[in-house]
Amino acid sequence: GIIILAVVYQKQQQTARRHDDTPAPSGKRNLIFMVSDGMGPASLSLTRSFRQHEHGLPWGDKLVLDGHLIGQSRTRSTSSLVTDSAAGATAFSCGMKSYNGAISVLPDHSPCGTVLEAAKKAGYMTGLVVTTRITDATPACFAAHVNRREEEDRIAEQMIGYHPLGRVVDLMLGAGRCHFLPNGTRGSCRADGKDVVTMAKENGFNYVDSRVGFDGLKLGSEVELPLLGLFADQDIPFEIDRRFEDETYPALDEMAKTAMKALAETTKDSDKGFFLMIEGSRIDHAGHANDPAAQVHEVLAYDKAFSSVLEFLEKDSVLGVMVSTSDHETGGLSAAKQLHTTYPDYLWYPGALANASHSSEHLARQYFTHLRSLPQHGAHSPTSDDLRAYLTDLLATGLGVHDATSEEMQILLGHPEISFFTFADIISRRSQTGWSTHGHSAVDVNIYASDARAAKALAGNHENTEVGEFLARWLDVDVGAVTKELRERGAAFDIVGEGGKRESWMGRIAEEGERLDGLDHLDHAKGDFGKMMYKRCNVCGA
Repeated sequence: GIIILAVVYQKQQQTARRHDDTPAPSGKRNLIFMVSDGMGPASLSLTRSFRQHEHGLPWGDKLVLDGHLIGQSRTRSTSSLVTDSAAGATAFSCGMKSYNGAISVLPDHSPCGTVLEAAKKAGYMTGLVVTTRITDATPACFAAHVNRREEEDRIAEQMIGYHPLGRVVDLMLGAGRCHFLPNGTRGSCRADGKDVVTMAKENGFNYVDSRVGFDGLKLGSEVELPLLGLFADQDIPFEIDRRFEDETYPALDEMAKTAMKALAETTKDSDKGFFLMIEGSRIDHAGHANDPAAQVHEVLAYDKAFSSVLEFLEKDSVLGVMVSTSDHETGGLSAAKQLHTTYPDYLWYPGALANASHSSEHLARQYFTHLRSLPQHGAHSPTSDDLRAYLTDLLATGLGVHDATSEEMQILLGHPEISFFTFADIISRRSQTGWSTHGHSAVDVNIYASDARAAKALAGNHENTEVGEFLARWLDVDVGAVTKELRERGAAFDIVGEGGKRESWMGRIAEEGERLDGLDHLDHAKGDFGKMMYKRCNVCGA
C-alpha cells in the first residue's frame, strides 16, 4: 500500500508541475517548433569539436544551440524503448504516445488531433519546413493521419487538403516531389496515376519546384499563401554536398527565413499569429549512414537555422517563443572508436572530417554512375586495376583519404551495393568516430528554447509527450476538440474497395507481427539492413 501511495503522489506532483508552470500567454503570439531529427548529445560534442578545429577556434567556443539548453526528453514509444520518427513526432504533435510507424494515430488506430490542426482551427497560420520529403514521418505527423508511415502517397493527398478537416497547412517547403507526381512521369514514385500537384493547385496552392522559383519568393516577401514548394524528387542533398549545388537546392536556413517572413507578413493584421515546424531532417540520415562528415555539416546547418529563428524572434514585435528538440538519437554515436584489441587510445580526430568534401551517399552515387558508364564485356571492359585506380582517386578527392587498406578496397570492389556504408566506415575509422547501430537508440535528447522562462515547464527531464503538451498549452488551442472532430468526420472519408470492403481513410492496419519498415523479423536477425538501405537509398538508381 505504501508503494502505491508513493506512486500516486509522485504522479500527482508531476501532473501539477506540468500544467501549472506555463500558463498560456495572453494576446497574439507565434510559436516556432524546431526538430533536429536524430540529433543526440554526442552529435553536439562531435560538431562543436569539428567547428573549433576547422576554424581554429578556442576550446571554449560553443554552438548557438549550446547557449539555449534547458532540459532533456525521454523518447520511448508504446511499442519499443527505441522510438522511430513517426511515434516520436506523434508525441510532439498530439501530445500522446503511440507505436512505431504511427502517423498521428493511437495504438487503437484512432486519429489524434495535432497541435497544427488545432492551431489552424483557432485561426493561426501554419507552416512546415523540412529538408527531407514533406511526406516523411515528422512533417506528416502534424498534418496527416495514417496507420503505417510508409503510405506516403496517401500522406501527400492529406497534406494538401484531402482530409476530414480540409486544408490545415498554409505553407510547406521541402522535398519529396516524387509522391506528388503521377506514376509513369519522370521523377515519380507514386503507385497510382494521381497528379497531386494539380490537385494541390485546384485546392488553391501556389506551387514552386525549382531554385529559380524559390528565389522568386524573395525570402518570404513575395509569397502568396497557401504555398507548396518541393525542391527535389526525394530529399534535398546533405549539406556537405548541397553547398556545391546551391544554385539547385535551397538551404534549411533560407527556407526557414522564407517561412517566418511569409507567415509574419500574412498575419500582421490578424489577432492570431502562426505555428511553424522546422525540421533539420537529414541529421537522422547521416546517423543511419554512420557518416560523421555528413553529420557535422547537418548539425551546423541546423545551428544556423536555429540562430536565424532567434534573430527573427528578437526583432519581431509579436510575442514569440521557439522550442527545439529531437525525436530520437540515430546511430548510437560516440566521439571515440576502439580500432584494435589492445587498450584504446583516448583519441578522436575531427581533422579527418575536415578533409572530407562529400558524403558517403554522394560518393556511392558517383561510384554507381561510373560503373554504369563502363562496358560490361569485350576488350574495353574494365579491369580490377582500372576500378582500383578510380576508387583511389575518389577516396582522395571525396574523403581526403590516401591510405585505404587492401581490405577496404576489396570491399568496395567486391560489394559496390554497400559502398554507401563502406565510404562512411572509412571516414569513421580515420576520425575514430564510433557508432553502435545503423538505426535509432534510446538515448535521452536535448531540449532548447529561445526563452528559458517562457519554456520553464520543459526545464529538466521530461517525456516527449510533455513537449507536445507544452506546444498546445502555449498556443492555447484545444487538441482534444480536433480529435473529436476527426473521429466524427473520418467515416465519410473511408474508401469502399472491391467486394464492398471498407478501407479506413487512414489506410491499412498493420497485421500482427508485421514490421512497419517493410522487413520481417528474419531479415532483422540476418542483419540485412545494408541490403534494405541499398534498395531504398536511391544511390544505385534502382
